[in-house]
Amino acid sequence: MFYFQGTQVKDVTIKADAPNSLLLDKHADYIAAYGSKKDDYEYTLSEYLRMSGIYWGLTVMDLMGQLSRMNRDEIIEFIKSCQHDCGGIGASIGHDPHLLYTLSAVQILSLYDSVNSIDVDKVVEYVKGLQQEDGSFAGDKWGEIDTRFSFCAVATLALLGKLDVIKMEKAVEFVLSCMNFDGGFGCRPGSESHAGQIYCCTGFLSVTGQLHQVNADLLGWWLCERQLPSGGLNGRPEKVLGSLHLKAMV
Repeated sequence: MFYFQGTQVKDVTIKADAPNSLLLDKHADYIAAYGSKKDDYEYTLSEYLRMSGIYWGLTVMDLMGQLSRMNRDEIIEFIKSCQHDCGGIGASIGHDPHLLYTLSAVQILSLYDSVNSIDVDKVVEYVKGLQQEDGSFAGDKWGEIDTRFSFCAVATLALLGKLDVIKMEKAVEFVLSCMNFDGGFGCRPGSESHAGQIYCCTGFLSVTGQLHQVNADLLGWWLCERQLPSGGLNGRPEKVLGSLHLKAMV
């Protein structure tokens, strides 16, 4: 691949002696030990996304066949302590409720077959109450609108078997209004296409049975163009690669 002189190449160089196999045992040991020292600097700094972090860790452990190493009872009690009277769930104890962490909590409880550990009816009312007139969803009571939250809403309700409580036609209309000329999706109508938003919007359309409305060929081409010479993927044109983008696009 040729680049003009002075053009910054936003890629990585893989060293010849880099590991060429996935070190599963080391990954499992790291995740199992994470949080064992709750006063660690790194641990305290991640409190604002604790609920999602637990979900990511549990998912990885489950994929590696190591879920039994995690403290199920402690995790469920933590989730219960994060639910507010409004039904929403926060990232950690004392944090404001938000759709992002409400979904993570429901996903964790679904993984453990323990959804009834929380007040499900209140969760449903919380999610329903965040839908706006145009079909979009706010992430919390402060009103930020983003297609991520549309996905969080329908994913949460689908896991709880309550998709029928929202205005589905309006919700679908809003997400489709965020589809761009390049086949991708942005966070709001007119916003730049981004791999993370595409993951959320296609996930939303899949859950709601509307995935056929995506231009698969156009979107597929946009996604293919995200791969860099190293094999890594970026989230949008002219950006550096990242493992999060790999998850979103694969």
